[in-house]
Parts: sequence; C-alpha cells; structure tokens
Amino acid sequence: MKAYQADIAKLESNDTIVFGVSIDSTEANLKFAQDAGLTMPLLSDTTKETTKQYGVLNPLLRFANRTTFVVDKSGVIRHVDAGGRAVDPTGAVQVCSRLKHESE
Repeated sequence: MKAYQADIAKLESNDTIVFGVSIDSTEANLKFAQDAGLTMPLLSDTTKETTKQYGVLNPLLRFANRTTFVVDKSGVIRHVDAGGRAVDPTGAVQVCSRLKHESE
C-alpha cells in the first residue's frame, strides 16, 4: 500500500480512483492507514463476500490474497496483479495511463 501511496499522483493524474479492500475491521484499517500515512480509503470486507466474489479469498485459511485490480469506467476488469506483483503499482499505473489515452 505504501508503494501505491507513493505513486498516487501518477494514478490520480490518469483519472483513477485508488482504494484498498481488506477483510480487517474498519478500526484496524483506519489504524493501518494512519500508521502507513495513507490518504486513500481502505474498505472493510468483514463478511468476506467481496473478496470471495473477486476470487481472492483463500477458502481454507480465510484470508484475502494480495491482488490489484484495474477496473475501467464500465466496470470491466482490465488488469490484475497478484502476489508479489500486487505490491508494485507499476503495472496498474501503465494500464491506467493507457486507458486514459484510449478514452481521449
């Protein structure tokens, strides 16, 4: 999340909204955001329904796998980074830039 925060200007300049989703409570997400210096919203999926619907919930261990999705304005998933790649915003920044230029 810190890498996304560091590159948030690049993402926002591409007409992008950045937010995180976690299975942690609202209170835990607020503390994490404050400790990490995040300005982006962190949404709580305490029921685990969203992470399950996006296919990132580990059903045995009941945690969400780290994943980055780029969703276009029509709601279509255009890019996915999972695991270690999900912590690096480079792919998301590139896709967001391409999508912005396609819509111009």
